[in-house]
Amino acid sequence: MAQRLSENITSGYLDAAHRMLPQRRKRRIVAYVESYDDIAFWKPILDEFETDEFYFQLMLPSARTLTKGKKSVLLNTLNPNELGRSLIACVDSDLDFLLQGSTATSRKLNENNYVFQTYSYAIENYRCYAGNLHNVCVEATLNDKHLVDFEQLMTMYSEAVYPLFLWMIYFYRRHDTDTFPMCRFNDITRIRHINLHDPDAAIEDVRRRVNHSLADLERKYLREKNNVEALGKELEALGLKPDTTYLYIQGHHLQDNVVMKMLVPVCTVLRREREDQIKQLAEHHTQYHNELVAYQHTMEGVGQVLRRTVGYKELFHYQWLRRDLQRFATEQQKR
Repeated sequence: MAQRLSENITSGYLDAAHRMLPQRRKRRIVAYVESYDDIAFWKPILDEFETDEFYFQLMLPSARTLTKGKKSVLLNTLNPNELGRSLIACVDSDLDFLLQGSTATSRKLNENNYVFQTYSYAIENYRCYAGNLHNVCVEATLNDKHLVDFEQLMTMYSEAVYPLFLWMIYFYRRHDTDTFPMCRFNDITRIRHINLHDPDAAIEDVRRRVNHSLADLERKYLREKNNVEALGKELEALGLKPDTTYLYIQGHHLQDNVVMKMLVPVCTVLRREREDQIKQLAEHHTQYHNELVAYQHTMEGVGQVLRRTVGYKELFHYQWLRRDLQRFATEQQKR
């Protein structure tokens, strides 16, 4: 009995002593991102891959200045002794994924295993994922009525701008950013106005402008036409197809000049319908006022909802990114 009691005391003492010993610290891996906005995007993704061995700390590229951006991030990843062990970079691909090594920045993004990229142009393209746009409207209006088919519209838009986008990439791959610059592409491919009774007309307006520019390019650079078509076949392996083009164009342009042009009028109508429904169902003015105020207090601007949406997880670019991070996490556990 006394021996058993002594064994229990000793065991308890050893357990307590073990708990008092300093635990092995998790290794910190700094993840440089381009801006404050990027932290909100990259944080939950990186959190998925933390283990008992390491954790990620997201930081801007400079602790002493307000310098931001992709170039600053990549400049801070030049130390080969730290990169991959205690340091990674998380950046927007911009056009660099499609440029496939034709520039120094593109080479670094596509060849360095510790620089993680979005594959789509930017995080805005994730947020504008066509398969989630209806859900964005529902969250912004609390009205689940389908006014337009966003997936069909985005497919039509992508197919309309695809041939012109190929010409832009063709020139950029040749280090020619003047013949057909991105700002010109954006101006041609913006949606000017959308009529919800005939949303296809807005896409046809874009298509007419695109075809006019295409005719001009093909007339001036007739000998390059076959090369552009060949480039299109090459880029299919990178996910760029006529129906996915919107994922590769400049993110802010896509968000502000295409998707928001669709979302704002749709949400305006959906909110008006919900408010009319409250008015019709209210039994008296006080109830109508209270219900309307309560409804309006729950509303957020559609831009705010779009900014924080995470409904892009089915997007193939997101799956590619998770694959890269899984490979990295597995490598870290073997250290």
